[in-house]
Amino acid sequence: MAREGDMLLVEYVKQGIPAEIQNSRGDTFLILAAYSGQSELALALIDEAGAEVNYLNQSNQSALTCAVFRGDEPLVRALLERGARPDAGTPNAIDAAKTFDQTALLPLLEGSPE
Repeated sequence: MAREGDMLLVEYVKQGIPAEIQNSRGDTFLILAAYSGQSELALALIDEAGAEVNYLNQSNQSALTCAVFRGDEPLVRALLERGARPDAGTPNAIDAAKTFDQTALLPLLEGSPE
């Protein structure tokens, strides 16, 4: 559901399903939404359902790192505005930007948005 951007997930979490419930790899709904480019769902999970923006999966990656991997600048900006830490995890979002040739995102991640 998170990979498809199904907004019902927000309601399920508001009804009591834990926002940080994980799959076998430790991915939460937020991480899956960010990795799949489902920005609307990702932000609703944070804003409406209280998902932890800096949660790390078993690979020690955050939703921000996933958004950087995809080169999703609007989601990267939105996650940073909501308190996402570019230095969280290994590799962190800054490392991911360098590794996956998303260097246009570096000023944003390093605190000097263009």
